[in-house]
Amino acid sequence: METAELIKSLVREGRLLAAAAVEAGPGATVPTCPGWQVRDVLRHTGMVHRWATAFITEGHLRFRPADEGSELDGDELVQWFRDGHGLLVAALSEAPADVECWTFLPAPSPLAFWARRQAHETTIHRTDVESALGGIPGPIAVEFAVDGIEELLTGFHGRSRSRVRSEAPRSLRIRPVDTDDVWTVWVSTDAPRTEPSEEGPADCELSGTAEQLYLTLWNRLPQTTVSVTGDAELAELWREQSAVTWS
Repeated sequence: METAELIKSLVREGRLLAAAAVEAGPGATVPTCPGWQVRDVLRHTGMVHRWATAFITEGHLRFRPADEGSELDGDELVQWFRDGHGLLVAALSEAPADVECWTFLPAPSPLAFWARRQAHETTIHRTDVESALGGIPGPIAVEFAVDGIEELLTGFHGRSRSRVRSEAPRSLRIRPVDTDDVWTVWVSTDAPRTEPSEEGPADCELSGTAEQLYLTLWNRLPQTTVSVTGDAELAELWREQSAVTWS
């Protein structure tokens, strides 16, 4: 996706997250994040937004830890989140295309990286807050969901830090039914390797809409939401080992 479109998504998703937080209340339990309440999602996402903003606006070329999160609560916490979201949107919108700063996943440029990463960070946590309201999360566009699946598979799970490993080499196919995109993830004792291909048979296939697969692969929807064919143990291995955590 183009950087400008990702920034538009970030704007929309941050507003939806804040609105859902107001509706749910800061003390509401977040089913998709066991042990968390809405206030925890606001504090975490607001902290990440400020952390990302500092790289863009201050041009840090090496990793820097995030500052302490907010201890605010209630309406003041929601406003703190909105303020940080606004600062991030402004930083991305105003940064030159050739801005130089630290990143941690492959991308065409640092600006493209941070726009993509924060758009998906915010979307996933928007669905977390909406889970506190019950029902299903609000819609996610097909193109955006496809972009997020690709980032997760080729970015996060292309790193040595990925815990998705198998003693016996196996292949997991990801097939959205509402787009022509398809990926095969090769799982072994090394970091997973993902190819945009459906060549040859796969040991297990997950299929569903791009939105369903996006949220399922991020462990925000149960795997019963999508169709699982073939080696169900491989799908379960993904569910158990694929979590991406803040560290």
